[in-house]
Amino acid sequence: MAPISLLDLVSSLPSDDSWGPAATNEHTLNGVPYAPYSKGDKLGRMADWTSEGKDGRDGGRGRQQYNRGYREQQAYGAGASSLFSVQMAEDESTFSVVDNTRTTKTRGFGRGGGTVFRGRGQRGGAGQRGGRGGYQRVGQQQRGQDRYYDNRGGRGRGGRRFGWRDYDKPQRNRDASVQVKPDWTMLEEIDFNRLAKLNLETGDGEDLDGYGFLYYYDRQYDKAPVKNTERKLNIMERASYNVTTSMDPVIQELAEKDEATIFATDNVLSMLMCAPRSVYSWDLVILRQGNKVYIDKRDGSSIDMVTVNENAADAPLETSEGNKDSINNPGALALEATFINHNFANQVVIESDSAKFELQHPNPFYNPQLETEPLASKAYKYRKFDLSLEADENELALIVRTELDAVMKNNISGEDQFLTLKALNEFDHKAQGSGGALDWRTKLASQRGAVVATEMKNNSCKLARWTAQSILAKADVMKLGFVSRASPKANDKHVILGVMGYKPREFAAQMNLNLNNGWGIVRTIIDMCLKMPEGKYVLVKDPNKPVLRLYEVPAGTFEEDDDAKGDEGEEGSTDE
Repeated sequence: MAPISLLDLVSSLPSDDSWGPAATNEHTLNGVPYAPYSKGDKLGRMADWTSEGKDGRDGGRGRQQYNRGYREQQAYGAGASSLFSVQMAEDESTFSVVDNTRTTKTRGFGRGGGTVFRGRGQRGGAGQRGGRGGYQRVGQQQRGQDRYYDNRGGRGRGGRRFGWRDYDKPQRNRDASVQVKPDWTMLEEIDFNRLAKLNLETGDGEDLDGYGFLYYYDRQYDKAPVKNTERKLNIMERASYNVTTSMDPVIQELAEKDEATIFATDNVLSMLMCAPRSVYSWDLVILRQGNKVYIDKRDGSSIDMVTVNENAADAPLETSEGNKDSINNPGALALEATFINHNFANQVVIESDSAKFELQHPNPFYNPQLETEPLASKAYKYRKFDLSLEADENELALIVRTELDAVMKNNISGEDQFLTLKALNEFDHKAQGSGGALDWRTKLASQRGAVVATEMKNNSCKLARWTAQSILAKADVMKLGFVSRASPKANDKHVILGVMGYKPREFAAQMNLNLNNGWGIVRTIIDMCLKMPEGKYVLVKDPNKPVLRLYEVPAGTFEEDDDAKGDEGEEGSTDE
């Protein structure tokens, strides 16, 4: 090969000032794409087989700690965007190697002494002294605890925290109190969070008229029972009535006199005022006739039943949900509690025709020619409340029928005090759905405060309704009886363990019950109905959500059911 002269080399150089390869904007080299090189990229390892990255198979643990020193180093070209990334059909991160090695089991030091799997980096493992106990569930992170097991660990704050991971429990699907039919039109949907913000200051109300009579309360029940003796709850056959608003003859007479715009009973009104505390489904019937609004209920409505542990964290299960005790499902417990309340109120009074408190008029629902049972001690007071606002042109008044159960003499002044009598019942403090209640037989005398506090938590809605009814009736004292089963396996025999008395407004303050919020809820619902045309409306509490729904229904709704019941020979008034 002939030698190349220096002159030929110089003449072959480019004529411009730059040197090196020619500049180009193409990202291909001989037709093959390549990732452009950035001067900001750091030169690290050509191939790092030890690093799994942030989303590696070990979930960011293990080798990531080992490679902490190389966190700032990058592979060649890592600073540029991927120009030719390929979407894989399967993510390789889901691939795992099967480990056939045996895992060694160690025995924990806790009281439970359970067998646990101890992993590296496990914080608070059950096998460690003083750690929070719990079994590790397969496929979960090591910090997770299984809610199905309870292994108390060591000397520290061991033991499972109740309520931990309760959000992960399966949602209960309860049935609605009334079936929504296709011809119903939904008008409003109100969330409980909106209801909790309402407020309306209302006075104590005024008495319009009184009906019925009251027996005097037997103070012997306020005393603790003699040791090794029990007071049995007796079956008292007494005539008691729960007439709906629209069927009440006194309310019909007051409506004709145009005494008020809204009419209701304390049973219905208390449910509406305490709606944000409710969990079970319920429904109200609202009738708009002219300028009058009647807040009513269906015959046989769930509002008439006394719920049990409705607000407990682990409420009683339905039979369909796996509850094997048929006497401990919500329906059976509600029937039992309603039966107890009726008999308790009639047993703790002294029945005497010579010593009883009579109101202005006799019981408006009792017909001595048709009834064979004696009349129960019950007084009905029709009271008027002013729900008007400053901006209202006309007065907005509400008349409510309230109930009182007994009367007693004041120890100091000797004046008559009106009472409401209610009963809390214990079915089995060890059974599912008891809500962590204490054993009343052993704790009621020594830890009354703890027993009442637990009942406030588990039966918040029921106690709030009873308190609201007592305040509406302007009762001086609300007596709460504590009734338990004679045997946890039988729901037909009960014993009275004790009775406690509270002033209704003080008791409302203890359980954080705001009556002004309840009046605000009532006023809001009434305003909705007054803006609508005449007709029938149904307010339904969703069985699974904290939501109220207002439906417009045909005028003949629920009347077919009433006619069917009439054909079967059932009376319109309810004898409990």
